[in-house]
Amino acid sequence: MRHRLVTHLALSLLLTGAAALAAAADAPAHQDRARDLGVPFDGTPGPLNAITDVAGVLVGQTTLISGSGKLVVGQGPVRTGVTAVLPRGAASMQRFSFAGWYSENGNGEMTGTTWVEESGFLESPVLITNTHSVGVVRDAVIAWRVAHGPADATDSWWSLPVVAETWDGWLNDINGFHVKPEHVFHALDSARSGPVEEGAVGGGTGMICNGFKGGIGTASRHLTDKAGGYMLGVLVQCNYGTRQNLRIAGIPVGREIESEDPYAFVPSDLAERGSIIVVVATDAPLLPHQLKRIARRVSLGIGRNGSIAGNGSGDIFIAFSTANPGASEIDHGPVDLKMLPNDSMDALFAATVQATEEAIVNAMVAATDMTGIDGHHVRALPHAELRAVLAKYNRLTR
Repeated sequence: MRHRLVTHLALSLLLTGAAALAAAADAPAHQDRARDLGVPFDGTPGPLNAITDVAGVLVGQTTLISGSGKLVVGQGPVRTGVTAVLPRGAASMQRFSFAGWYSENGNGEMTGTTWVEESGFLESPVLITNTHSVGVVRDAVIAWRVAHGPADATDSWWSLPVVAETWDGWLNDINGFHVKPEHVFHALDSARSGPVEEGAVGGGTGMICNGFKGGIGTASRHLTDKAGGYMLGVLVQCNYGTRQNLRIAGIPVGREIESEDPYAFVPSDLAERGSIIVVVATDAPLLPHQLKRIARRVSLGIGRNGSIAGNGSGDIFIAFSTANPGASEIDHGPVDLKMLPNDSMDALFAATVQATEEAIVNAMVAATDMTGIDGHHVRALPHAELRAVLAKYNRLTR
């Protein structure tokens, strides 16, 4: 499916405008996921085991893959893209969501978060791309919101969208600035509910995770009726870590599977040079300070897979709630809100940790080998070898 998606996108670029790009959108075909391989995880997933299990949440992606061989800045090879998460669907983009964010390690960027911190609201979609494309993506989101906003332009005088990044310069011509506004429009306009394509797609196209191919991954957890029956979903763009630290299902998989490290030439004290962006969505009625607490728990899920949040890693997370849809309505009186008591949040904390752990492994399982600029090659996590290691430690579920 991945190659077909990229082919459609390349053909559509021969046409003009974002409308042509929209023709590239197809529902993702089945991909192997971690549970398909028998990897054990805690918790009960939603029907899709994806962030789109949270009602109203949409995901759209644009994947850019072209060229091979020697790096020619401005020409390629290109291995990059854009991923968009829409909290309340395209038609309700002006309806704000309570949100909170957290930086485990700040060697990265997520725009708009100072206003999220101040206001407690997420007022835009969340976009993820490569490090040097944050600016163009941010500007394109503003243009998209103006184009889709109310007829009265005075209602769209300003916007502080949330755009995050991880670095794909080992595989991608990152200084060629290949992400254009039309690619952002396509990711936003093609956003949908349902299954989410994972691996080397969207903003995760050129990413590396724990010494293997990384990218986009997602997972969800459905709380029990006793815990409120809420849904919580996670989407990650993972580009962090070293092979030696990789753990899956508690097993030091990275030390058991031999593979050439992509950054083997880098001194060991600089090897932790990637990043990870995590978006958490839930339908539980949480206020901004509670969502910040949820965002902090993402760190524990990443830690389960062996992350140390190294100095060179930008580990930045945002969480939002789709509950309380009228909280930002302009009215001249108090707004009635629902809030889950703090004493009832433990199940959501657990769900965040569990879904984050699984989403990262899903990203690595879905990815395939990739060769990028100057012949730089990154091996995908080998499924058979992963199963063999987990079987050795009696950790397979099938």
